[in-house]
Amino acid sequence: MRVLNAAQPHMKLYILLCSDLAIRSGTTARLGPEHYNSAQQKLSFTTKMGERLTLPVTEEIAGLIGLCNMDDRTPFVKQLWALGAECRSGPNPKPDAKTNPFNNQFAALRRSVGITRRLTPHDFRRTTAVRMLEATGDVRDVQALLGHRSLQSTVWYLDHDLRPVSRDTLEALKRPHNFERKIA
Repeated sequence: MRVLNAAQPHMKLYILLCSDLAIRSGTTARLGPEHYNSAQQKLSFTTKMGERLTLPVTEEIAGLIGLCNMDDRTPFVKQLWALGAECRSGPNPKPDAKTNPFNNQFAALRRSVGITRRLTPHDFRRTTAVRMLEATGDVRDVQALLGHRSLQSTVWYLDHDLRPVSRDTLEALKRPHNFERKIA
């Protein structure tokens, strides 16, 4: 992925949290040391809809989080942004607490690598949901990953990717003994 390869550490972490773990970009921008169990390499947080979610992190995410100061309550992405800014040009300008500056940075990064179509970090969440469904075949696994209370919310992410029902499957359902043999 061109965007990920061109990203500085703070944007790389931001993108990986949105893509690998399918976390919403707003939540990603707020995750910090209080959300991370380094011994278990897991992030625990509350979703937009108030669900408590715990997800294991990939090795790449763990490595980027490892660059952060666990005694500093500043979110990980902001810590890495500050480290990068100090290396480049002195003190880091403080991002506005009411906005997510990383979405704008992502758009600029996307354009800098020649991607002209509209692509947002939230698109990675949808892609990961579809890939989870393809890998497991279980919409409940996707629901757990996304932290949705309602299965209807999960299906909304997948509605363009659902397989059509085959006539053979419908016919087999009429004769349960035939259906069992097909599955086994």
